[in-house]
Amino acid sequence: MATLFDIQATGRNGTGFAKRISTHLAAALVVFCLLQIFIVAKMGGSLVLHLGVIIAIGGFAIAARALEHRWQMLDHSGLSHAGLRLRFRRDLLQLWATSLLGALLWIPVAIIFHALFG
Repeated sequence: MATLFDIQATGRNGTGFAKRISTHLAAALVVFCLLQIFIVAKMGGSLVLHLGVIIAIGGFAIAARALEHRWQMLDHSGLSHAGLRLRFRRDLLQLWATSLLGALLWIPVAIIFHALFG
């Protein structure tokens, strides 16, 4: 598990963090999409809820691209490896929490939608 979060310094400080965050972003986006689709389908999602899923996925993709760009900038910033590692772990925790918990927000939305519109 430690290798998931730690990257050995190769070359200059921070080499590999931007690439590593890109991999996590891609995986988190796939998990986010699959969870949303599964939850909305199980809740008997209507066309409106599926449209909401498409919008949420687009928003997540835009935010993911911004985070990827941030890491490309940090990778070239000259920060120490320890400083980059700390930021990487924090961003990774936020990314996966958002990916998993964000998809679960469809449960109360679907319940309210069904209560209002049957």
